[in-house]
Amino acid sequence: MAVKKKKIPKKVFSGAGLQTIDLPKPGLSGGKPVLSALQKRRTVRSIGSRKLSPRTLSNLLWAACGVNRKNGPFGGPGVTAASASNSQEILLYVATKDGVYLYEPYPHRLVPVVSGDLRSMAIGRGQGNMGATAPVRIIYVVDIYKFSVAGFPEPGLKDPEVQKSYYYVDTGLIAGNIYLFAASNGLATWFHNCDKVGLASKLKLRDDQRALFGQTVGYPDKKGQGK
Repeated sequence: MAVKKKKIPKKVFSGAGLQTIDLPKPGLSGGKPVLSALQKRRTVRSIGSRKLSPRTLSNLLWAACGVNRKNGPFGGPGVTAASASNSQEILLYVATKDGVYLYEPYPHRLVPVVSGDLRSMAIGRGQGNMGATAPVRIIYVVDIYKFSVAGFPEPGLKDPEVQKSYYYVDTGLIAGNIYLFAASNGLATWFHNCDKVGLASKLKLRDDQRALFGQTVGYPDKKGQGK
């Protein structure tokens, strides 16, 4: 018997002065081979302010969790990062100098959420100002509600502790994709904490949504050292 899916609540955003950004079609060639990228993979905290081109940003977000096949598991599209029962419960908010956008893998676009520079909140307090002017800081937000509408009704999806194990793993899978993309394309990236409480307020997250981590992405500055 087919499982009837519930509708995910719609959120009304108020990114005054910002426009929806339809990202260029991602390029599927170029960059270093995967084994070379693994050899280059590292955390780089010294990141400059040079902007990412629209094409590079498009490719970055597609690599993170973009749609790579229309017919994925359990009736939904498939994306580049696995998730529990294809719930795709991890949302990517993209913090830039101008404001914060929500990445929608399909139809591959950025939807404005809030205007203003919140990059300083996309990193944990006490972590200094390294990468403060980097062009992009990604904010990982889990949407617990998506577990209840997943295509495969696994019992564990209703258990808060199991949910936590899933969404932490799923976040790591996306972050790993970004690390490989960065290594393959001469970018620098750093996965870190974020201001969870402050972001919940600024992004107007629901009670069943929470900010988890941040990840800074840009070009390494001349003094950048990785490890």
